[in-house]
This record gives sequence, structure tokens and C-alpha cells, in this order.
Amino acid sequence: MKNRFIILIDFSEYSGNLIKYACSWSKQVNAELLLVHQSMVLAPALTDNYSRQQIVEHTNGQALQKLKALAKEFIPSTIKVSFEVSESNLQLIIAKLLEEPYDNLIFTGIKGTGFLKKIFLGSIALQVIDNIKNCVVAMPKEVDTFSHDNIYVAVTEKHPLNILEFNKFLKFIGKNDTSITFFYLAKPNEKITGIEKHLKELKEMFSNRYNTSFAIYEGSNPLDDIKKVLNIKFDDILVVQKGSRLITDQLFRRFLINELVYEGQTPLIVLP
Repeated sequence: MKNRFIILIDFSEYSGNLIKYACSWSKQVNAELLLVHQSMVLAPALTDNYSRQQIVEHTNGQALQKLKALAKEFIPSTIKVSFEVSESNLQLIIAKLLEEPYDNLIFTGIKGTGFLKKIFLGSIALQVIDNIKNCVVAMPKEVDTFSHDNIYVAVTEKHPLNILEFNKFLKFIGKNDTSITFFYLAKPNEKITGIEKHLKELKEMFSNRYNTSFAIYEGSNPLDDIKKVLNIKFDDILVVQKGSRLITDQLFRRFLINELVYEGQTPLIVLP
């Protein structure tokens, strides 16, 4: 099947770099781009159906023109791009699009303004991650050029890595000299025999295609240890499994999003 990048656009200051990043990536894997916007229709409560439909069409038409303007500004004519504008629930829009015959990546921006937003990624990104069964690329606003020299994969025991989905994601990478590090954050005095064995298995599983390694960060302050070793920056990628402690545990989430994604400007990949 063809590759397609579904890019969620809200017309914020983040939209331009989000499109530029996806565009940069699409050139390497021959992916089509689909710009998606959910319209917010403002109509008086007592508006009749005909008048409301007129308002909907006008609102969607304006949004479509704005999407086309963004595409003209940021997307070269050599890349195929299409548009989807609807007032329907965003999750329903995406679910319908995922039924079409494509291998998809979903791109969304994550906003770094305000303490709570740093912890919770922003409501739209979390809703998509929680409810859509597809790989999601969550992007900090400053990054606009795709690179994947190093991929760091967070592994847990409770929510094992979805190997099928990880392999699907790697089809969008396709660079044999990419390095992949599988890592685990251990709590103090935690038994690590089982997870160490699993990490070794993952390392061997992908060693025929990539430069692979594994690491366990343990002790009283594993978060400080990981910052020393995982010097993640904008040209690296961090992969986490949906449901893992790095996403659900507030302490780890705060570290993950704030220290790695915002300060390190690291693209975050969430596997379903």
C-alpha cells in the first residue's frame, strides 16, 4: 500500500513547522500528505437546519482555503497533497480515513506553553493517542526537518512493545545505518532479570537491519541517569508504547515530555 501522512492542522503557530517536518520525511519514503482540519461551527442554538448548513459550508470553505494556502507555502509541487475539512468529531474523521487503503502516520503538534500542558501534551494530542489505533507522531513546535540517526525505544513489562506496529513504523524509516537503543527505566530495588532478557531479545531481533543496543537505568535516580546517556535532540526519535508507565505515570510523563520532548526538541512516536 501507499504511504500517507495524516497531518492534523489547527492553524496555530505550530502548523507551519509540523507541515515542513512531515514534508521533509515524506520525501524519503514517498508519502502522500493529507492535511486535516476539524472546523468549529458557531451557530445560534435556535438556528434552523438550512441556515445552520449554510454556516457549516461557509466555515468549512474558509478552512479549506486556509489549508490550501498553507500547502502552497510549505509543500513543493512534487509532493501529492489532499485536504479534509469537516465539522465532525476529530476522532471520527481520523477513524474513517484509516479505513482507506494506505499505510498511515498521524502527525500532531504538542504545545509547550504552560506547566500543565507540558505534562499532559495538550488535550488534542492525548485524545488522538488514547483513542486512535494507529502510530502517532507528536511534534514539538520548533522542529521542522526530519532526521532519524538514533531511535530510542522505551520498553516496559506491563505493556510489551507492539512488535507488529513497531515494524510498521520502521517501514517509514528504511535507513540501515540508523541506531536503535531499547531502554528500560527501573524503580529502586526492582528486579530486572526478566526485562533484561527481553531487552536482549529485542536487540537481537532487529540487529540484522539496524545498529542495536539496550540499556537499563536503575537506582535511586534513573531519570538523571537517562538524561546523561540519552542526549536526545531534534535529530533523534523517541518511541514509546501506548499505555506504558512513561505515558501514564505522572512523574515519568512530566520527565518524558518536559525534559526530553520540549527541552530536547525530540519527536515523540507513540505506538498503538
